[in-house]
Amino acid sequence: MTKLSVNINKIATLRNARGGDRPNVMQAAKDCERFGAEGITVHPRPDERHIRYQDVYDLKEVVTTEFNIEGNPTPDFLKLVKEIKPAQATLVPDAPDAITSNAGWDTLKHKDFLTDVILELKELGIRTSIFVDPNEKIIEGAALVGTDRVELYTEDYARNYFNNREQAIAPYLAAARKAQEFDIGLNAGHDLDLDNLKYLHDTLPGLLEVSIGHALICDALYFGLENTIQRYLRELK
Repeated sequence: MTKLSVNINKIATLRNARGGDRPNVMQAAKDCERFGAEGITVHPRPDERHIRYQDVYDLKEVVTTEFNIEGNPTPDFLKLVKEIKPAQATLVPDAPDAITSNAGWDTLKHKDFLTDVILELKELGIRTSIFVDPNEKIIEGAALVGTDRVELYTEDYARNYFNNREQAIAPYLAAARKAQEFDIGLNAGHDLDLDNLKYLHDTLPGLLEVSIGHALICDALYFGLENTIQRYLRELK
């Protein structure tokens, strides 16, 4: 069964808009788990415009499901991850000023760097995942750097879903099969929602986890958080 990890960055964005502690990020994480989420994801960025580094330390004490910390593996980020020791670290090559993640790793160009970072994290018992575009050569490169999993960057799939979903999913299906060939675990994330999630889930073999934040939190404004999480879980059955 594919696990749902809820990215709670947008909860922190709302809190930071006014200062103080409303909404409470820790309570939101606990509620997501209570409502059925099987993981909590955070993506701290250097400017701390949403999740703050202190939030990550605080969340370590309350998250009881899989804790996934994603981000660019800068020295500060790696220090954080090594101290927290989450279930999973997802390495994302986003620029400091990026609004959101917008590209995956070139696993061939950055082979040496990724190999070193992944080895450091795996020695601490942290499962590693790297954010990648749906490209078979990139997946082959991912096998060479020793990552446990890849997370397929699904923006192109989501953008083209309503135009031609078979065509939109085709490179992701090829990438998923390549990951299976190399015994790499498969995650997916970015712009997944209640419209496009089920088809992705039903089509990609071996999909272990999806990380969803923006769309899920937006839906929660209309449906409520508990109902929204249940809706997403139903799409993954």
